[in-house]
Amino acid sequence: MQPLEPPKLADDCFALPPGIAWTPVDEALARLRTILHPVVGEERVSIADALGRVLAQDAIAARSNPPAANAAVDGYGFAHAATGEGAQNLPLVAGRAAAGEPYRGAVPRGHAIRILTGALLPEGVDTVVLEEDCATDGARIAFNGPVKPRANTRKAGEDVVAGALALPAGHALRPPDLALLAALGIGEIVARRRLRVGVLSTGEEVQADIGREPAGPQIIYDANRPMLLAMMRRWGYEPVDLGHVGDDRAALRRRLDEGAREADVIFTSGGASAGDEDHVSALLKETGALSSWRIAIKPGRPLALALWEGAPVFGLPGNPVAAFVCTLIFGRPALAALAGAGWLEPEGFHAPAAFTKRKKPGRREYLRARLDGDGRVEAFASEGSGRISGLAWARGLVEIGDGAQTISPGDPVRYIPYTAFGL
Repeated sequence: MQPLEPPKLADDCFALPPGIAWTPVDEALARLRTILHPVVGEERVSIADALGRVLAQDAIAARSNPPAANAAVDGYGFAHAATGEGAQNLPLVAGRAAAGEPYRGAVPRGHAIRILTGALLPEGVDTVVLEEDCATDGARIAFNGPVKPRANTRKAGEDVVAGALALPAGHALRPPDLALLAALGIGEIVARRRLRVGVLSTGEEVQADIGREPAGPQIIYDANRPMLLAMMRRWGYEPVDLGHVGDDRAALRRRLDEGAREADVIFTSGGASAGDEDHVSALLKETGALSSWRIAIKPGRPLALALWEGAPVFGLPGNPVAAFVCTLIFGRPALAALAGAGWLEPEGFHAPAAFTKRKKPGRREYLRARLDGDGRVEAFASEGSGRISGLAWARGLVEIGDGAQTISPGDPVRYIPYTAFGL
């Protein structure tokens, strides 16, 4: 049976209500969260190949963990009811219980058995005393009571019971999740197909051949495409390199057509504003599906959103710093929603500032930042969006709210490390 494919996004999904000039960051995020839904189908995947995959269906435990009661330590096992307070002396039965080598008989009441970590509790054993707490001559053991009932043992299914929910649909699988699935006997999962993300750079001033001598000082190397492709790869998506297109409307149309065939979503950089050479916006406008979101954010501002042959298009600013920040703030949660992983929000924390900043009201600002050796937040020396070196210097972003604010050294600021964005 062929799995069902999710529906496409509605043609007018990105349209803003009339009269909106500037969109606050929170409103833009809320709108994206409302309109986006998974656009990829399902397939069965072995857990050996499941890292980073998004569960399309709940993963249900095929067996309990642990599957049977067992010893949590190396020691000696016995029936608790046969012991009491003070010095205890119990004869040892012949043989032992070890992980993978269960003791086949029953341990008589008042006797003990040598038992190793992970071994199934033999019949007649419900409690284990630590090896270090015992004296033995090989035939008997002695220890001081009382011992707690069921001490140093694990109950069957005390972690997860067979038939219980192991991991919910929408969960993106990490290495520890694979350990859980394996322990529960889940060898295959039903996952969302990997989201395919096309990345396209535009602009006559951009040169895609990195290292080749540029034609003149007006030419810049394409910094956005390798950055964005690497981000998609790190987030577990399938990057689709759509290359670079100059200021050629027909070539851009062909490349977008190609992207819509090969990718589920397209990210472009450059040409997202409304100037004479902003061909991405102009071409998307011709289709009647363009919505230019002017977002109250710094760095950044213009975000062109559209559909091209059914594929959502995110038109990022051409500046690499702005493209990076907009991809983290808007692209990451949007892509997660499209991939079936739900809406992702970065988890930041507050730390004392090691900088001074006077901010005007109106736009939310993101500063390139990192923690110093004392746990204070340093900001990059320049806020200029052309200073790409600040992205590499930083280990995260400082988020400053929409209103006016004066920050002095020692004041708490919200710091969001790159790792909170999955980088």
